[in-house]
Amino acid sequence: MSIHPVIMCGGAGTRLWPASRPTRPKQFIALHGEHSLFQETALRAAHLMDDDSHLIIVGGAVHQPFIEEQLADIGLKAQVILEPEGRDSAPAMTAAAVWTRGVDPEGVNVFVSSDHYLPDREAFRQAGLAAAKAAAQGRIVTLGVNPTSPSSAYGYIEPSGEGLSDVVRFVEKPDTKTAQVFIERGLVWNTGIFIARSDIFLEEVNRYVPAVGSAVEKAMEGLCGTTMLLPASFAESPKVSIDYAVMEKTRRASVLRVDFEWSDLGAWDAVASSVTPDQGRHILIDSPGTVARAPEGVIVTVLGASNLAVVVETDAVLVCDLNRSQDVKAVVERLKQVSPQHLDFAKPEPVDIVSKGKSFVDWMKLRALPVWASLGIREDGIFAEALTLGADPVVLNHRVRVQARQIFTFAEAGRLGWSGPWEWLMERGLAAFEKHYISEEGMLHGLLSPSLQVLTPRASVYDHAFGLFALAAAHRVKSGHGRYLHLANGIRERLFREIQPNGALVEIEGHPHQSNAHMHLLEACLAWEEAGGDMAWADASDKLVQLACSTFIDAEKGCLREYFAPDWTPAEGEAGEWVEPGHQFEWAWLLLRYARRRNAHHLVDVAKALYRFGMQGYWPSAGVVVDGINVAGERIESKARLWPQTEWIKAALLLAEISEGAERQAYLSDAGLAVRALTQYFTDDGVWREVLTGVGTFRDEPAKASSLYHIVGACTQMSQSLRSMGHPASLG
Repeated sequence: MSIHPVIMCGGAGTRLWPASRPTRPKQFIALHGEHSLFQETALRAAHLMDDDSHLIIVGGAVHQPFIEEQLADIGLKAQVILEPEGRDSAPAMTAAAVWTRGVDPEGVNVFVSSDHYLPDREAFRQAGLAAAKAAAQGRIVTLGVNPTSPSSAYGYIEPSGEGLSDVVRFVEKPDTKTAQVFIERGLVWNTGIFIARSDIFLEEVNRYVPAVGSAVEKAMEGLCGTTMLLPASFAESPKVSIDYAVMEKTRRASVLRVDFEWSDLGAWDAVASSVTPDQGRHILIDSPGTVARAPEGVIVTVLGASNLAVVVETDAVLVCDLNRSQDVKAVVERLKQVSPQHLDFAKPEPVDIVSKGKSFVDWMKLRALPVWASLGIREDGIFAEALTLGADPVVLNHRVRVQARQIFTFAEAGRLGWSGPWEWLMERGLAAFEKHYISEEGMLHGLLSPSLQVLTPRASVYDHAFGLFALAAAHRVKSGHGRYLHLANGIRERLFREIQPNGALVEIEGHPHQSNAHMHLLEACLAWEEAGGDMAWADASDKLVQLACSTFIDAEKGCLREYFAPDWTPAEGEAGEWVEPGHQFEWAWLLLRYARRRNAHHLVDVAKALYRFGMQGYWPSAGVVVDGINVAGERIESKARLWPQTEWIKAALLLAEISEGAERQAYLSDAGLAVRALTQYFTDDGVWREVLTGVGTFRDEPAKASSLYHIVGACTQMSQSLRSMGHPASLG
């Protein structure tokens, strides 16, 4: 018997207003300590699991970012089922049971609410295991807590005996006087925690509420993946709680009397009696029984007042006698009439892609390019590897990829109309490139010392790709100069002599069998096609796209792997699972460009799938895309470098260009988020921060010249897309 805990994330928690609101309900709030109620529930549920168990989360689609981010923060993985709209507990629980039945036909589900306070994990574990044994025999068990007071906030259950026994009846929330009578008669609080075998649970649902069962089964058909969004047909299910739908009717109902601390934290009095909120600073003097909560930067002081809740948010304050906590719901009802904007937190303003895009282009023109044109190149034409955040050059060894990328940067700036000395910079960089980086055999050196001594005689495939790319950019703006074409043709011919039977090249540094170098070769070949190169470039592009589709891209998952074994199957271990969202976007953008040139419409779907998978690396609270996920779409790297944000911009904008209607608007919305993500890395001095850490702070390190290539690429796509929208923006 394996136990598959199910965490139910429904409920708005209106009686905990103003802290709890629809877009951030109470389960995702840290009311005490570092973890939210949802995280505490997940950690508690994990104690019931074995190696064959699955943790299942059922929540609203609007709360997906909270669910995924908070799970990642505590290192737990889960099967996530998202509802397009809430239909109460019975349909949600049925969806989880349907999924469980598919992976473990006799698996036991322990259904728990995400917003309960239950500090004794071991006591919960022991109760859950005991109930699961009865559930395995066909019972549907609920946990009933011995009451500590005649509460009118909870429903009650009348057991037929002590310990585990049949349910005599379920009773709705009584008044306080009746609740006292219930306690004297041995009734217990109804926790809403249910334990049942998935197949038995579904039998009872189909017996008593078949409309729920049929609607949910239909909605679940064909869904797969670790995160599943239920289709709109889910709304065809009746909206009904599990108590009314099944528990008050079934003959299988049992209750296990338990004696641990428990609260559903439904109102501020329950919060005050169970936990001590410690968010924000507060001073309470001669104020017994008072609970205070405030955001960072706000201090609450209470003097000589008792039994109060003082809850401060940025837009609202609640001062409440704890004896009136249940009436906060009436305040919320009143707000619907007098101030509906305070029912929920203000939503972030949507990004105006036009104004944000133009600001980005202006920053390039007025800040970045002038700084790197004046301080980012030596007198001998060698480009600086990095500038400090104060825009001072950093003395480092010189990589050929940086020389090549900076040649591209200034050639592209000239093509886009920048009035600065782009041509002088490009030609000076090219002269140094030819003098210092090209070997006697006509290939490239990889690394030079600050004094220009050759440290790496043979550059990598990756570096050669950028050499070809730089020459294409120069040829495009100086098309009469056959020297660049001649150099590039020679490098291409010598490089491709080493190609393997499947069309791949083996890298000479880092991991030998990788997709990344081929991506940049494709970029270089497409650049030469656009610059007027011969048919050999187009032939190389064709072969690289074929290689990507046959070897690098997992068509079923929509992801592109980075590392491979010598036979070009996925590498073993973590290397074979590693996926970079930035490369998902970059490949999508390249395949879309290729598809346009070849009218290869089938590749549009491939590009869209790559983009969708890459978006699983989105980190909502920071608003950026992280560096790494795995083939299951789970974030496995918390830091976010600058460059993936640039590739996100390019892919989203190009997808918007080829799309229509709502799909186009969705891509433009993503592009707006991506520009906002990128520009937070920028400084007013024309440089940038490279890495946003997992704790939301930027590393203090120099700006790498190699990142300018990515930024310029995003700027080029932005200029093109704005022009197509009738809002021209250029570097001129």
